[in-house]
Amino acid sequence: METDVRTFFERYESFFRKSLGGDIDGDEIAALYASEFIAASPAGVMTGKNDDQLRQVMAQGYAHYRAIGTKDMRIRTIRLSPMDDQHCVAHVAWTATYARKDQPDIALDFEVHYFVQKLGAEPKVFGWVSGDEQALLRKHGII
Repeated sequence: METDVRTFFERYESFFRKSLGGDIDGDEIAALYASEFIAASPAGVMTGKNDDQLRQVMAQGYAHYRAIGTKDMRIRTIRLSPMDDQHCVAHVAWTATYARKDQPDIALDFEVHYFVQKLGAEPKVFGWVSGDEQALLRKHGII
């Protein structure tokens, strides 16, 4: 499973980077996520479905990232915590690069913990836990 999950996140990173460029593929979004998912952050807990609303929210999210100057998103490391033969937590350390008006670009590091399930051929994200992205962006003058 480890090789499959690492390959999955390479694809996830590639998708994220293409989406920052405005090339958003709704089918590719759907392929990354389970039919239902849960997300937790300091803003609270939410649940969602892998449907047209997810595609719309993701497209809006990438438009927001572009609007605040997000230029790139790269994975630094992936550490896996297996739960059983079909589930793991992927601790993914990201570096995001932002353009700032009248200032040099800035790279910010953060981590997201993804709950991953592999029932068929491909792993799927069924949940994630993230830190306070908004506070990090405010702290560094991005928003």
